[in-house]
Amino acid sequence: MASVASPYGLKPVNELGGTPYAGATRSYLIDPAGTASNIYNGSPVYVNANGYLAVATATGADATTNGFPTGTANTGIVGVFVGCSYINAQGQVIYAQYYPTGTTGVVNAYVVDDPGVVFQVQSAGSVTQAAVGANVFFTTSAVATGSTSTGNSTASVVAGSSAVTTTAAFRVVGFVDMQGFSVVGDAYTDILVKINPGYHSFTNAVGL
Repeated sequence: MASVASPYGLKPVNELGGTPYAGATRSYLIDPAGTASNIYNGSPVYVNANGYLAVATATGADATTNGFPTGTANTGIVGVFVGCSYINAQGQVIYAQYYPTGTTGVVNAYVVDDPGVVFQVQSAGSVTQAAVGANVFFTTSAVATGSTSTGNSTASVVAGSSAVTTTAAFRVVGFVDMQGFSVVGDAYTDILVKINPGYHSFTNAVGL
């Protein structure tokens, strides 16, 4: 049962039509001068004004004051970060679960950027069947956080935010129903979401 808060960010599961997610990603560059923040597996990311990938810091709670990616007018995220590769000081190619802040040089980030992908995410509280079709957004404190031990994001969505509104980043499309692991209404329910139109940069008409 999902009775313990153990958030893990966004995990790709399948396409909206039910086709299994087969691992497709697109490669983006991270600023070769380095960034000020770690980027964890499962974190929402965006392309900044310089054309480089960066971690989103907003919850996506509304389209004007807390829109993706940084909390101002919503221009959307490009997808979800799932790892990176770079060459270390010893000349070795490193494939990493997360991007360590300050890593410089050519860093290729791998991103699930298909706007039709459905993601699994843990809620910060209980979610009932009635939430299907409602919208949710990230908890404020955890959107860009993670663990350097696992390399995974610790982002979760706010359970009480479920509401029929156009101004939230994710639509609830179902639940992770695994007997003995996660069921509907658990204390920290694992749910399935997709990125709402406009909150993904590929479905947002506003450019950089």
